[in-house]
Amino acid sequence: MMSMTCHNLEFGRTRLDFVACGCSSNASFDRFSVRNCAKGVLRNVRARKFLYCRKEIGRCRAVQTKSTEAFLNGVGAGPPAVVDLGKETKSTSSLSDMFELVAEDLLTLNKNLQSIVGAENPVLMSAAEQIFGAGGKRMRPALVFLVSRATAEIAGLQELTKEHRRLAEIIEMIHTASLIHDDVLDESDMRRGKETVHQLYGTRVAVLAGDFMFAQSSWYLANLENLEVIKLISQVIKDFASGEIKQASSLFDCDVQLDEYLIKSYYKTASLIAASTKGAAIFSGVSSEISEQMYQYGKNLGLSFQVVDDILDFTQSAEQLGKPAGSDLAKGNLTAPVLFALEKEPKLRDIIESEFCEVGSLDQAIDIVKNSGGIEKARDLAQEKADRAVENLQCLPASSFRLALEQMVKYNLERMQ
Repeated sequence: MMSMTCHNLEFGRTRLDFVACGCSSNASFDRFSVRNCAKGVLRNVRARKFLYCRKEIGRCRAVQTKSTEAFLNGVGAGPPAVVDLGKETKSTSSLSDMFELVAEDLLTLNKNLQSIVGAENPVLMSAAEQIFGAGGKRMRPALVFLVSRATAEIAGLQELTKEHRRLAEIIEMIHTASLIHDDVLDESDMRRGKETVHQLYGTRVAVLAGDFMFAQSSWYLANLENLEVIKLISQVIKDFASGEIKQASSLFDCDVQLDEYLIKSYYKTASLIAASTKGAAIFSGVSSEISEQMYQYGKNLGLSFQVVDDILDFTQSAEQLGKPAGSDLAKGNLTAPVLFALEKEPKLRDIIESEFCEVGSLDQAIDIVKNSGGIEKARDLAQEKADRAVENLQCLPASSFRLALEQMVKYNLERMQ
């Protein structure tokens, strides 16, 4: 029998079911009445090194989330591991170095991606080639391969299964489909330095191309014939839509709480990463406890990644971002740095609620966010989620693959430097 665990959260009087395992749920989207996210334990430790856990797997435990705090933290009791970026230990992580362990797996994936999309329609195929060839990092399939190999060692597998490899391809297709649709919704003209699909082929073709890839990935997913993974990944597609709806319904809303921001970030970013890492563990045949910890690792990494992205929207130049700085704020999408700044600067609320109708008001709002400590508090939040992601890896035996997963967490934080 498959072991499945639903995560139920209580937000005031509103209940929302989060499905870490992929089992079905009916989520209600009444306006949340929630308190600020409980702050985790953060420690600044110089020259701290990653410590591998003992060989036994007994330390790894399932996390049953019964509160907002438990779900958003994603680990059980006890202090989290710490990813330290102090000056004494500062080093620049490279994605290429981390992915070197699975370079051959990624090479095979790249060869298969375009053929797996299908060639029934030349226009759709051309649209797929445009975005697959746009130089993506392939972070999500790399995580699938790293977790697959790390957990395969526990299960005694000598090589990855065909299900592992197909899962990585499905995950990248779903991610690509979401990017195409995101670019349409955001009216973005550029993606990774190239024109977006809707800019080249029009909105109609872009929407259909995204729909086609979602459908094609669902077909390959069904052929994996693993009900737990099918439910897990299907929930991700639902989460994408839920995240967009939540974002669209809360634009310029200064009453948005941090918990709501994190849940939206889970829907839009962390859900897919968490499903990727858990699905990989499931196909390795490890225990449900280890699979759950891999889910929590992906979720915490995904949340940290999104918070860092939202920080960079204020700290990087338009050239570095490939879009105008502060573009999320300009559209009314209030992210962690803004929410923290609102706690200290009441004037910021007035500017945002005016929807930047006055000349120079957007620049003024950006300056307030930068000078009010909002970015620093958002950095602490990204660090907290990163620490918890490393803690989730403690159930894995020491290996180069686990080390690469830890380095992925560190690489994300280093993007803020």
